[in-house]
Amino acid sequence: MAIKIYIDQGHNPQNPNAGAEGNGLREQDITYAVGQELATLLRANGNFDVRLSRPTADTVIGTTNTTSLRARVNDANSWGADYFISIHTNASANPSATGSEAFVYSRPSQAYDLAERMLVGLNEATGLRNRGAFVRPGLYVLRKTSMPSVLIELGFITNPSDASLMNNNPELFARGIYNGILSYFGLR
Repeated sequence: MAIKIYIDQGHNPQNPNAGAEGNGLREQDITYAVGQELATLLRANGNFDVRLSRPTADTVIGTTNTTSLRARVNDANSWGADYFISIHTNASANPSATGSEAFVYSRPSQAYDLAERMLVGLNEATGLRNRGAFVRPGLYVLRKTSMPSVLIELGFITNPSDASLMNNNPELFARGIYNGILSYFGLR
């Protein structure tokens, strides 16, 4: 039986729920590309079944921030996903802020263990600093999903180096997350 992984490419191509911007780049474009690359890797491995929140670059989910988040969660819940991974880029007023981090609903949990493995995978694949996994029970996609869920912040779109790496090498970020997933399931 395939492990069902729901990949939520954070944000929409335009409002409602458009993402952060920095260094001439848009979060929603980076998360879309990394999600597509991750889906390709997972689908090539017979152990996984995958669903994307944004199957096309111009897919818009919901008509407000709230309905956008609700639609993503409802889609994953109704599909019966085993795991939910929401992909984002971070932003900071400090342009030197760098690295990857993750958020989960609680600790200890399956999600926390998965988040830690994905962060190690990202660090190994990209060289970006592992900023750690944190508990954020207030985040809608972590609170309302009925399966272990991780919100992963790939890097800082406001950091020129992080932004360039995410934009030019989405496959590195997908590979890092994928390797973390394999590690979590003991498949590597």
